[in-house]
Amino acid sequence: MGDGRFVRTETVPAMPPPGRDRALVGWLREHLFSGPLNIGLTLLSLLVLWWLIPPLLNFLILDAVWTGDDRAACIASPERPRVGACWAFVIERINFFIYGFYPAEERWRVDLFFALLAIGIVWLLASWAPNKRLGAIYFFIVLPIVSVMLLLGFAPLGLSYVATSLWGGVLVTVVVSAVGIVFSLPLGILLALGRRSTMPAVRLFSIIFIEFVRGVPLITVLFMASVMLPLFVPESWSPDKLLRALVGVALFAAAYMAEVVRAGLQAIPRGQYEGAQALGLSYWQMMGLIVLPQALRITIPNIVNSNIALFKDTTLVFIVGIFDFLRTIEAARIDPKWATPVTSTTGYAFAAIFYFLCCWMMSRYAKSVERRLATGFRR
Repeated sequence: MGDGRFVRTETVPAMPPPGRDRALVGWLREHLFSGPLNIGLTLLSLLVLWWLIPPLLNFLILDAVWTGDDRAACIASPERPRVGACWAFVIERINFFIYGFYPAEERWRVDLFFALLAIGIVWLLASWAPNKRLGAIYFFIVLPIVSVMLLLGFAPLGLSYVATSLWGGVLVTVVVSAVGIVFSLPLGILLALGRRSTMPAVRLFSIIFIEFVRGVPLITVLFMASVMLPLFVPESWSPDKLLRALVGVALFAAAYMAEVVRAGLQAIPRGQYEGAQALGLSYWQMMGLIVLPQALRITIPNIVNSNIALFKDTTLVFIVGIFDFLRTIEAARIDPKWATPVTSTTGYAFAAIFYFLCCWMMSRYAKSVERRLATGFRR
């Protein structure tokens, strides 16, 4: 055509569909069999899975014992030469694993605490939950007060006192991890801001605290909290053993969280600070409205990773005499009533499944938050 326009006369070949829309064969070819190295790794992975999964299925499910009153049910016999996991042991001791030595007639209080905690978590974290501000007030103010009254006791409401020495199992693990996770983030933010502060005293204190706590094992911090905290208060006000552990865990997690938050603060461009200052915002307005939302968004994976590590580290509280979930399994597995070759393995398998599911749910939630905020690369 004389005016410079061009009209295509032949049909353009169809382009291949996007990767996510291809059939299963196309996806396998692209991701698992795209080259010699990828094919070799895929075959090796299949061999490893074939080596691991069938024995696990046999032990945990197919050959497992689900009913029984004592060790006789989980011992091999001519009629049953192969005996897998002794889930009858777990079923009989499940209340001990959840409540520890908490009085049986008062365990409804623990169940109510779990229910209130689940409501608070869903209300605060679910994207569809309404009125987040009211949810935050419930989770950070109402729930702690109600939980203390429920678990410890509150005479005006007819709730008898239950010493923390009787707490145990999942109850202790949830309480310790929840307190550590909830308090570590705000304390970590303050320490991270203090480490970047222009005030020498605040900066020096933050650096000394962070480096000291990160330089010693959690066991050392727990011992220090158990031994040294009572020295700072009158003997009549000496904190409870569980409270000492809660303080130690929260401070330990805060030191690590501070470095996670500081990494996010350093990733924020200088122009964000200058723009906030040009608008006349104060330091705390700049941090609360401009800088911290971006920094925390960047460090979501690291924050969740720290929380998962803290959740698993709660098993160390048994060092200072606290009966956590893993400690209840340790105590139950040596009971002569259930003394079999598979009792210990079954108890540890049950603990592994519990910790894996909890950590997996935290990881999945973090991934959903990343997708919602469009952070990182699509996986």
